[in-house]
Amino acid sequence: MGLGRTMVVNIGYIEAPKGDKWKVGGGNAYRKSLLSLESDNFDLESMGILFNKNGNKILQGFKTLSNLLYFKGQKDIWIRDYLSTLTLPFDRTLGKNIAIVHHLDSNYLSYPLICKSMDKLYYSNLKSVDLLVVVSNYWKEHFESYVDNIKIIYNCFNMNDFQFTKEEIMEFKQKYNLLDKPIIYLGNCQKSKGVIEAYNELKSMDAYLVTSGQKRVDIPAINLDLNYRDYLRLLKASSVVVTMSLFNEGWCRTAHEAMLCKTPVVGSGNGGMRELLEGGKQIICENFLDLQKNVEYLLESPENGKYGFNYASQKRFTQECFQKEWIDSFLEVGSY
Repeated sequence: MGLGRTMVVNIGYIEAPKGDKWKVGGGNAYRKSLLSLESDNFDLESMGILFNKNGNKILQGFKTLSNLLYFKGQKDIWIRDYLSTLTLPFDRTLGKNIAIVHHLDSNYLSYPLICKSMDKLYYSNLKSVDLLVVVSNYWKEHFESYVDNIKIIYNCFNMNDFQFTKEEIMEFKQKYNLLDKPIIYLGNCQKSKGVIEAYNELKSMDAYLVTSGQKRVDIPAINLDLNYRDYLRLLKASSVVVTMSLFNEGWCRTAHEAMLCKTPVVGSGNGGMRELLEGGKQIICENFLDLQKNVEYLLESPENGKYGFNYASQKRFTQECFQKEWIDSFLEVGSY
């Protein structure tokens, strides 16, 4: 018997990180947006099985998988990420299943061979889910041969976060001594984001080359570990934002946030990022050797940021649209 659209749908979100323990990453931002949804039509509970990032990653990963194998409970719908989808056929849960995937590219992970073996099981288990949610058309097309029911629900953004005064941007530049030269933001300071190659191609330019977040690779760029508001101020203060990710992105929130700041973007376009950059008429740079000339062009064409803003601020990326798409998905999956 179907649940009907007037009944409350009980939902369990397996392995959802709590609080700000892992504050970096588009996937975590997406989870937080989902967990913050409110409606009289559903009751969403985070089950709180967490991946402990301290210690040996392989051992901690297997420990988490072991915990998931013994996970049990009954809900109308379970929301699953990568690890909890791996254990889907083996755990003791009852209910429908929605899987979320942002991207799947093991080439740039610490243990690619192990991860690729796990990917095979993941693809096989997707056949058992009732709905797969992806965040871009690239990944929808990628998974169409594995899953019948796929839906794109884009990342959402609070448009009020992108209101700035000239005074606060100037104060930000003064605070971090970023005056008198253009700021070129290279992205989160990690290898897979292409910051090493980007820095090497742009280091001769008369500009501040800046990364943010935890410094995971040692390059001579200025690295700032910022709260979210100051991170957005950095994007707004930048003349160009570079998103030369080496892996296939799910979407690329950094590029989207930069576009909402009306800052021009040049990126690799890998994965779902291409849809974003093409939609916003930003520059796709497929070869690092072309990066400097593209950055120089954008330094002379700041109006390019307006095109990006016009796309990035569309209704499909609002919190209201995000909520509607997810509530509709819960009711549809729960009613058959």
